[in-house]
Amino acid sequence: MPGAPHLLVQERLDRRISQELRRLRASERGPGTVLSDAPLRFALAYPSPYSVAMSSLGYLQIHRLANARPGTRCERAVLPEPELLARHFETRTPLLTLESGRPISDFHLIGMSHAYELEMTGIANVLRLGGLEPLAEDRGPSDPLVVLGGPITNANPFPSAPFADLLILGEGERCTEQLLERLEAEPEAARGSASARKRLLEDLAGLPGFFVPEHHGTCLPPIARAPDHRLPAISEIRTPHAELSNMVLVEPERGCHRGCTFCVMRRTTNGGMRLVEPDKIFSLVPEDASKVGLVGAAVTDHPRIKDILSGLVDERGLKIGISSLRADRLDADFVGLLARGGYRSLTVALDAPSARLRWEVEKNIRDEHILRAAELAKAAGLHHLKLYVVVGLPGETDADRQELVDFCLRLRKTLPVVLGISPFVPKFHTPLADAPFCGEKEVKRILDFLRRALGGKAKLRGPGCREAYVEYRLSQGSYGHAQAAVAAAARGSTLTAWKKALADLPERVRPQNFPELIPPPTRRAPRRVAP
Repeated sequence: MPGAPHLLVQERLDRRISQELRRLRASERGPGTVLSDAPLRFALAYPSPYSVAMSSLGYLQIHRLANARPGTRCERAVLPEPELLARHFETRTPLLTLESGRPISDFHLIGMSHAYELEMTGIANVLRLGGLEPLAEDRGPSDPLVVLGGPITNANPFPSAPFADLLILGEGERCTEQLLERLEAEPEAARGSASARKRLLEDLAGLPGFFVPEHHGTCLPPIARAPDHRLPAISEIRTPHAELSNMVLVEPERGCHRGCTFCVMRRTTNGGMRLVEPDKIFSLVPEDASKVGLVGAAVTDHPRIKDILSGLVDERGLKIGISSLRADRLDADFVGLLARGGYRSLTVALDAPSARLRWEVEKNIRDEHILRAAELAKAAGLHHLKLYVVVGLPGETDADRQELVDFCLRLRKTLPVVLGISPFVPKFHTPLADAPFCGEKEVKRILDFLRRALGGKAKLRGPGCREAYVEYRLSQGSYGHAQAAVAAAARGSTLTAWKKALADLPERVRPQNFPELIPPPTRRAPRRVAP
């Protein structure tokens, strides 16, 4: 591709922006990108700031696999922090990659990982900073091919689809390989040839995991499953500036064998749970690592999880973190390993405010499991217990919420309690996909109820009512919501801007094959025993 536009851009680069990129890059450990020539140049972007991007195992897994290919040079780019984002626009400095400092507009291919609904304004800003029109319909074959993937495209790709020429649904490893194989052989299909790009998109539209909006319309194709030999995902780059500071992230299992009716990662997704042997995990953790994060939907359900922890903590002396703890899997040995691995508090998922609702949503956690977890945490010298709870579930009443309050007050006799509250948002690919959202006013009322009833005896954390409402609208949205994201981004990406942008759009939009996206629950006979 021509070099002159790049040179002209470099003449007006803002020094502060360049210094920040150099500072972040200098803090990293690990192989990163080898800056060698390759037929295909791939800018892998993240629509949130660096600290979030570098804590995303999916993002780092795709970066690692792409750079293992001699035909691809993959560089990272991230959405600047708000202050620097404003400076980018003021100085007309384009979005630059971390590795070489080149504008993302110089690359054949721009990929983005989309992990949270409200990051749609980040997607719009990444493309705008790249000198590209945010919507694919306004771009042409001389622009880079734009591809989206990640957890949100797995759940509902329609709202963000207009940003992209192509979306990857589900597990991205095999689809990324298939895409890069094609583009390495024919880079002009990514950028330069309208006919080559058309052939590429037509071919990929017939493969599992590829969603081409202009071909599929409002009918979602099957999601992708990665081959087992590509597991586990692991990060190669560590940095103190990530939310998961200086951690090597590794995936001891993928998927989940449980049936929680609100969860996209339940057992019906890609065949349930796949395991990685402990020895393979140990072999992938670098000798100079100090912290390891075990990431997955059901890490503590790994049948050899204590062997994994013992090998990392007791044999190698590493600090550890786990993305999901099930209270019914904990015992004294397990919690002792967590404490020796650096844990100072214990976080477990309660997920519903009452025993009745936990049974309804197939979250088979009992009060006794949580009480035992608190006792184990206290015995191990941990400081507090954090509970994740979903509120606003179908059929929930104030009696259920009062049960949560009473339970928290009971727990605090053992350890201080922090409640991580998440309002229920129905998602595609779950049995509750068509369930109602309780509403912004009701979410506020529930949160106020909990605060008053707890009287400061437990801390409440989590998204507010307005953020939950916007997440709900986007999780149930369709193609028109991308334009709303562009409008919200132009107004500063605030929740007020989002609400204004969404005001004239339908509350829920159903894809053509929506009934196929609602797996049945696996509820057993009605519960007849006490919690």
